[in-house]
Amino acid sequence: MMPVPETVDAFHFGGFHIVQPKGRGHRAGMDAMLLASMVVSDRPVHVADLGAGAGAAGMGVAARLPGAQVLLVEKSAEMAGYARKSMALPENAAIADRLSFLEADVTLKGRERVAAGLMDDRFDHVIMNPPFNHADDRRAPDGLRAEAHAMHDDLFEHWVRTAGAILKPGGQLSLIARPESIADIILACGKRFGGVEITLVHPREGESAIRVLVSAIKGSRARLIFRSPLFMHAEGSHRFLPDIDDLNNGRAGYARLGRSRGTAAALAFPAKATTSPNQNNDG
Repeated sequence: MMPVPETVDAFHFGGFHIVQPKGRGHRAGMDAMLLASMVVSDRPVHVADLGAGAGAAGMGVAARLPGAQVLLVEKSAEMAGYARKSMALPENAAIADRLSFLEADVTLKGRERVAAGLMDDRFDHVIMNPPFNHADDRRAPDGLRAEAHAMHDDLFEHWVRTAGAILKPGGQLSLIARPESIADIILACGKRFGGVEITLVHPREGESAIRVLVSAIKGSRARLIFRSPLFMHAEGSHRFLPDIDDLNNGRAGYARLGRSRGTAAALAFPAKATTSPNQNNDG
């Protein structure tokens, strides 16, 4: 078998790098960086990245938050290999001691899940970017990409159930998905999560949303809200708008509104943000 070509790609102005297959599988970009931006904390936190792939989102959290300990969880043996290569890169030495990896199926239940290494009530944050194409849609051109993109029945129920089990009470779930999945996501949150905050992400004003950001709190009874939408580009441009560029490159986080959820603010940036010398233009 011919070796699969690989690339080493920089994110967050060179704050971290990941190894990815070239021309095969799902390649991390804007989705992973938006997901990473949803973890905001000025205290030490334990984060699980479910379906981590090559590790981009979880490593993005670790690069921006010096107090974050991140577990990357991935089922695919091939993508697990890329995640381990990414963790071992010399360019990632500054965050390597705060990263760990678990090769496991996030849909496992009960004792099987615990035996695989996903213990109850262990994490402050769980982030996820589940497969987003319905299994009946047009197949992706290679098996690895199809596995990364194919959404099967009750997918969100299985993934959110695991998030609810491994989060501490009061812990935060954050995910990114396609807008057509929002009903399944809300149903999966059910009585496990409350305080659901939903943000639609649009390419430009006047264009339909292409992604949805959802966060929720384990055990909360707060009501669901729709936040102000995010727009990625100005009309006629492919450059990221400044707020989106900050999120994409790790200069800021997308914090929950929480108790201020009645305000009109769409973006919430932490007081402290890290910067690195090289810009990530992936996305």
